[in-house]
Amino acid sequence: MHGVPLHPVAELLRIYSEPTLFYMHLQKAIQNVFAQLTASLELLNDDQYTYPSKILSNASIGQHVRHIIEMFICLEDGYIAGLVNYETRKRDVRIETKREVALGLLKRIYDELDKTNKPMVLQGVYNEDSEELISFDTNYYREIAYNLEHTIHHMALIKVGIREVSSIELPDGFGVASSTIKFRNECAQ
Repeated sequence: MHGVPLHPVAELLRIYSEPTLFYMHLQKAIQNVFAQLTASLELLNDDQYTYPSKILSNASIGQHVRHIIEMFICLEDGYIAGLVNYETRKRDVRIETKREVALGLLKRIYDELDKTNKPMVLQGVYNEDSEELISFDTNYYREIAYNLEHTIHHMALIKVGIREVSSIELPDGFGVASSTIKFRNECAQ
């Protein structure tokens, strides 16, 4: 029946089952964030990338980059089965010590993000005093959005690390949430 509005639940199912404007916004945001991160990593040398920052509790820029990358890899690896557990990250030292490995993975991750939304299960222990695995319902787009926000948070820390080891110029929005950028722009008017 052409022109008959869909039931709200049917409309939500339609929105989440095909590429949507929602996902295109997410994809563009991730592209921008990954481009900023990539450009900054290309300007660092290997010593700067692996330097144990005193301000970051002796973590390196490379360790923060590895963490970002491995969160996305966990999501991509769990897509087919519909199950993601971020606690099962491999913690690959090559990502945190070799910029070229990290740069290649950032490109690969971005190239592989274009998947259909689908229901997923998020698992984790979430309590260091327990072994009980807890499961939550989620979906692919929700986890992409989570990883985007998580990336921005770590980029704020990476910015601190970069400023400790280098004088390279970073974009104003590096490590800043889009809502904060919008708020600052509104306040400036």
